[in-house]
Amino acid sequence: MKRICLEHWKVVSIMLAMYDSLILVLGYFLALWLRFDCKYSSIPEEYLNAYRAFIPGYVIFSLIVFIGCRLYRSIWKFASYNELFRVLIATIITSAVHIVGITFLFRRMPVSYYCFGIVFQFGAVLCIRFSYRFILLLRTTHSSHENNANVMLIGAGAAGRIILRDMMKAKEYTDHVCCIIDDDPNKWNRYIEGIPIVGGRDDILVNVEKYKIKKIYLTIPSARSEEKRDILNICNETGCELKQLPGLYQLVNGEASVGAMQDVSVEDLLGREPVHANLKEVFEFLSGKCILVTGGGGSIGSELCRQVAAHHPKQLIIFDIYENNAYGIQLELKEKFPNLNLVTLIGSVRDSRRIYQVFKEYRPEIVFHAAAHKHVPLMEDSPCEAIKNNAIGTYKTAYAAMLQGCKRFVLISTDKAVNPTNIMGASKRLCEMIIQTFDQKIREGKANELPTMFTHTGDELGQLKKKRRLPADIHTEFVAVRFGNVLGSNGSVIPIFQHQIAHGGPVTVTHPDIIRYFMTIPEAVSLVLQAGTYAHGGEIFVLDMGSPVKIDSLARNLIKLSGYKPDVDIMVEYTGLRPGEKLFEEKLMSEEGMRTTANKLIYIGSPIHFDTNVFLKQLKELMSAAYANSEDMKELVAEVVETYQVAEEEQEKEKEKSEKSYAKLVRKTVVSV
Repeated sequence: MKRICLEHWKVVSIMLAMYDSLILVLGYFLALWLRFDCKYSSIPEEYLNAYRAFIPGYVIFSLIVFIGCRLYRSIWKFASYNELFRVLIATIITSAVHIVGITFLFRRMPVSYYCFGIVFQFGAVLCIRFSYRFILLLRTTHSSHENNANVMLIGAGAAGRIILRDMMKAKEYTDHVCCIIDDDPNKWNRYIEGIPIVGGRDDILVNVEKYKIKKIYLTIPSARSEEKRDILNICNETGCELKQLPGLYQLVNGEASVGAMQDVSVEDLLGREPVHANLKEVFEFLSGKCILVTGGGGSIGSELCRQVAAHHPKQLIIFDIYENNAYGIQLELKEKFPNLNLVTLIGSVRDSRRIYQVFKEYRPEIVFHAAAHKHVPLMEDSPCEAIKNNAIGTYKTAYAAMLQGCKRFVLISTDKAVNPTNIMGASKRLCEMIIQTFDQKIREGKANELPTMFTHTGDELGQLKKKRRLPADIHTEFVAVRFGNVLGSNGSVIPIFQHQIAHGGPVTVTHPDIIRYFMTIPEAVSLVLQAGTYAHGGEIFVLDMGSPVKIDSLARNLIKLSGYKPDVDIMVEYTGLRPGEKLFEEKLMSEEGMRTTANKLIYIGSPIHFDTNVFLKQLKELMSAAYANSEDMKELVAEVVETYQVAEEEQEKEKEKSEKSYAKLVRKTVVSV
């Protein structure tokens, strides 16, 4: 004989039906019993007879109604307002039938019988169905109190309430919210979902200790960056795990939840408003155009490629000398933008033949020139390479762009070009001067005075020059974009600090008072793209990067965010300034002045005037000296870049070299005599 096996939910439904039947019978009997002072003997026989005759049919009818209202198919541990509404509808229908049926078929019952009977039925039917969820909630709350971390919420606004409710109902989330912080005094000493609002930001440290807080969640997505920085800096002193709701858009889109909370990064502690580019202007600037990004595999170049690709260019050309980086960004863009017309080329901006070939074949309309050597200490040891790649490479790329009718050339510069104390900064200042020279010569109609700078052997007859004839109307606009240090870029201090922390320290800072301006890679790229839309030729665009940041504070904050205590778990050591390094970076030379743009965070520096003809002659001499690997390269650069100040140590070294050379020359002269 085949064994009948019912599913679990069907067994539960049968048990609920039996319970409901019992409740319907007992509920109206209790109503009658209460009406007559809880004495069975006092109940008139005619009422009892009417009750006994009507109740069996009523039970059957009620069960049919309950089935129709799906009261036996719900998952009651997830019971909500929908289930409450269906129980209410079933009660109204069955109660109405009870009142009409027993009155007209048998006799009119006491009013209290109807009222109490309806209340008993509704309460008992509802109670059994919601009791499971209530018990489960109590068990979860008790478990979270016993075994899981205590959490502090900062922000008692809409986002805070959403996160709190999500934490309380999410089965997989068992941490317990103990208190809430909000700067609005009107909310203090009040409650949200039973959780006290204990005070403002000044009370964070006290309540972390009082409630033994292990995690702090910042739920103020609309807060200004400076305000968020101040709060996070206080939280950072507690040693608690920090998380935050990233943006206001998540609240608007209904995406605010515990799962949307992200770890607080060191960028959040900088406290500066992000740069917002005018996306419409940028789209009109890039859409449908052929765009070349030199150094497209680097940290800045690759982000440029990402944002350019998102604005529907006609064609995007990635040009880089390092094939691994170029290949990586190529794969990423092909995956994200399968319809993108993407070309990835390997080559050096120092190779005039290669760069000319690229411009001639693809004829890019816009060029973002990000290819450069950027590491200050390495360039101090190889100054000739800095000039070859940064200055001469920029000149060759700019010349090819002009020759092939490129519409706009945007140079990626740096704040280290302002009053440089290192060869890398000086080489980038040379790049800016090259851009200004090209712009001036084109405006004056003297582009033919711009020399070709070739170093290829076998071209003594100038065959390359003959091939490169200037177009009749040159309209290329040359501009530069200058910004500070970029968080997360190649050579940034953040990855270095993270590596040192991961290995147990020490974290090395060159000087306790050294300061730098910082921005994120997307911000820097937004500035570059926005500058391209504002360009008219010859400008140096500068971002208002807010207040500078002490590198020492940055290192200590990163140690705290990693869960350690500075100078206790991880030591901070000061190594002294490196060659060519200065305590602070400047955004603009004092002579340049400032002009505003449509974006309040972007300014234009008025260019410093210099004799372009003299500069071009000096640049050719620098090129010859660089390719000859001259030992006094820095001194030669200082003669061209008047604001470049070679460090005293470097000057002493150069002086010693000169003295030794002079001594050797004297000895040779004496011997020959």
